[in-house]
Amino acid sequence: MSVEKVAVLGGGLMGSGIAESVARAGIEVTIRDVDDAAVAGAGTRIAASLYRAVSGGKLTAQDAEEMRQRIILTHEFEQIADADLVIEAVPENAELKANILAQVAGLVSEDALIASNTSSIPIAQLAAGLPRPDRVLGLHFFSPVPVMPLVEVVTALDTSEETVESAKAFAEAIGKRAIVTKDRSGFIVNMLLVPYLMAAVRMYEEGFASAEDIDEGMKLGCGHPMGPLTLADFIGLDVLYAIGDSLYEEFKQTEYAPPPLLKRMVASGRIGRKSGRGIYEYSGNREPARAG
Repeated sequence: MSVEKVAVLGGGLMGSGIAESVARAGIEVTIRDVDDAAVAGAGTRIAASLYRAVSGGKLTAQDAEEMRQRIILTHEFEQIADADLVIEAVPENAELKANILAQVAGLVSEDALIASNTSSIPIAQLAAGLPRPDRVLGLHFFSPVPVMPLVEVVTALDTSEETVESAKAFAEAIGKRAIVTKDRSGFIVNMLLVPYLMAAVRMYEEGFASAEDIDEGMKLGCGHPMGPLTLADFIGLDVLYAIGDSLYEEFKQTEYAPPPLLKRMVASGRIGRKSGRGIYEYSGNREPARAG
């Protein structure tokens, strides 16, 4: 099955990035969000991203305008009805995602592919009760989506081989490298990454080393382009907390459990770069937050 029309549900950082990547590949894409303000926010994010690409010489102004023309912004659910592929990219909440996917299944063609961009929630849980579970899968993109080349194609118990092949072809069509993973919480990347990030947060929480030294140790000692605490802030501490919580719920292994400091920071709204404060402060000079 060829994908000629795509719908993205949720116009936040991930959703707008997915839509931009789809439009760059010459495919028409509709972003649907809950209200006019959310839709306007998605438009602003995409415009800013395209402006940066043009300013950096990666796109011409004409290319950017043609891409904008391929992106439809709406708050009306009915406008996604003719999509060949629907990608859900709403906040990492299992009940919210399941409810939205149920609405999608009742609206689109029975042959349409339905995908979730979840970071950690099992696809089987989201697909439960949908009329065509063979057409449901995970498409896990990485932030920032227009830059990061990877997509995890997540296959649930009922996902058909035809669906997987169509999803892989779509990922390649938009310039991504697809890797296939079974349906376990965290999939490939987060199952390996999250224990590392949680260990770094615990190390900082216990006063074992400063945030800067933890980050510099992994950058200079292991050749990582970004230290774990900087990466945690970049991902979003709220997102990291949700992923760790989901992994711990599934595997009951302590390395996945969010440390108390992470829980306190999320509760305080200190969720990383997007809020201006996380492990580090981002207003003015970047300084580490207090662990105690």
